[in-house]
Amino acid sequence: MFSHVMIGTNDLEKAKAFYDNLLGTLGVPPGVVDRHRIFYRTKTGTFSVSKPIDGKPATPANGGTIGFAATSPEEANAWHASGIANGGTTCEEPPGIREGGGVKMHLAYLRDPDGNKLCALYRVPKA
Repeated sequence: MFSHVMIGTNDLEKAKAFYDNLLGTLGVPPGVVDRHRIFYRTKTGTFSVSKPIDGKPATPANGGTIGFAATSPEEANAWHASGIANGGTTCEEPPGIREGGGVKMHLAYLRDPDGNKLCALYRVPKA
């Protein structure tokens, strides 16, 4: 259904350093800069960070969250730790198991340096 997700930044260099480290924990190669945007491409889609084209400041979405797939709880925790170490801030609850609707997930939430809300999610297999 989706081909890509793009969010805004006010500092392209800071965003690249943050996302290169953060997404690197999930095995995503460093981003490629194209003028005022950074692209992270994988077989499953593209994530991009851009300075707003209209010249106005970038702002985070109120109520929006971008989720990244993790292959294990350990990978989600490493993702979260990398985010905090590189200028992000934790939000929601600490990383851990959440249950609802018969589904068990390991979730880790944080905000990037521009305030965008992000999540690493690992779906725990049913026993």
